[in-house]
Amino acid sequence: MASSRPDAGKGGTTHVMFICHRCNQPLKLDSSFNELDKAQYLELSAPLVVNQVVGEEETIDLIPASISKPHEDLPSCNEEDVKVVSARSAGESSNHDFTLLGESENGATEYLSRKLEINTYLFDVMSGQSEVDHPLCEECTDTLLDQLDSQLKITEDECKDYKEFLEKLDREHDDIDEGALDRELLQLTAEETALQRQLEDLEAENAELQTQLEIEKQHSKQLDDNEDNYYKEYNEYKRQLLEYEDSQRSVDNQLRYAQTQLDKLKKTNVFNATFHIWHSGHFGTINNFRLGRLPSVPVEWNEINAAWGQTVLLLNALVRKMNLTLQRYRLVPYGSHSYIEALSDKSKELPLYGSGGFRFFWDSKFDQAMVAFLDCLQQFKEEVEKGDSGFCLPYKMDKGRIEDTSSAQSYSIKIQFNSEEQWTKALKFTLTNLKWGLAWVSSQFAN
Repeated sequence: MASSRPDAGKGGTTHVMFICHRCNQPLKLDSSFNELDKAQYLELSAPLVVNQVVGEEETIDLIPASISKPHEDLPSCNEEDVKVVSARSAGESSNHDFTLLGESENGATEYLSRKLEINTYLFDVMSGQSEVDHPLCEECTDTLLDQLDSQLKITEDECKDYKEFLEKLDREHDDIDEGALDRELLQLTAEETALQRQLEDLEAENAELQTQLEIEKQHSKQLDDNEDNYYKEYNEYKRQLLEYEDSQRSVDNQLRYAQTQLDKLKKTNVFNATFHIWHSGHFGTINNFRLGRLPSVPVEWNEINAAWGQTVLLLNALVRKMNLTLQRYRLVPYGSHSYIEALSDKSKELPLYGSGGFRFFWDSKFDQAMVAFLDCLQQFKEEVEKGDSGFCLPYKMDKGRIEDTSSAQSYSIKIQFNSEEQWTKALKFTLTNLKWGLAWVSSQFAN
């Protein structure tokens, strides 16, 4: 309520002032607060409503005994000559005491303390008799008065409404028919009894419905459990069905792939796929093995032997496909060491492989084996011509020689007393005749 601040103009002097409880702005008290006499003080501090009763008489307690001390004869002093510290603003003391420190005389100090105590007590009395804390500044007081006027108007309007309603009740009370009220009361009592019985019936029906509801809930729970089991079984069967469908699609795909491969294999000629006869320059080749030698291209004998092994294997396969029984010789495919067996002397083997060297060239068995191979090929040609008179090989073969009909030149298949160029050409023509025989067999047995 009260606050102190140092005065910069006067060393050691403190001004004591009150602040507004709403806006917290410092207040300047009216000069009339310094001129209060005892009667005015008692009038200001008296309560607004007094109901204190002592004995049989009603008395008014205007001021506590602690404030009833006379103070008319206190000496006067100057406010600015003392330093005042408010104990209430520092600690909110309940005794309204102030300690005054300064350089003035003891009488002035006591007077200021007393005046502040009186002012503080007056503000406390005002605050205690209303819901508003005091002191207030002029602007806050005006605002408060406006609010109180509004509340007063509202209260007066309410009192007016209550008064009118009370008068209306008084008028209606005069017109009340007690007999009608009794009859209405009896009717209402009968209705209450009927409603009570109806309520009891409804409660009994409700209890029965509750029992039935519990039964239905249990039945619904059982149905939910059955539904859950059904969906579990359904999902399991659905999963198995999907797995079976996947397996079926996989089997169908495998079957289609196998069928495709089968159709492809049916269209594939085994002989053409197994034995590829072609040429590489002056050499005839079978499965990329060169058959023959040239001075400028000395083919290794291992490659020549492998080529002869593939050639014997091909002619033997064609003969077996034709169900032909060869005369005088039997083909024995044995890889790089294939040979021809003479039927007149089974101990006599004619090798279709060589290793080169001086002694090899003077050994006539290799030449005899190549002549015997041409004889077997000639027998195959004659067998084919029996069933197909239009069949004809491009090169004529006769007793170890092969003839080019276009140039009327013949070449010996023997290596002795023969040049490597002519021997290589004779071998190339032999492979060409064998390829024609392969093509005819493939066309006849394509299906």
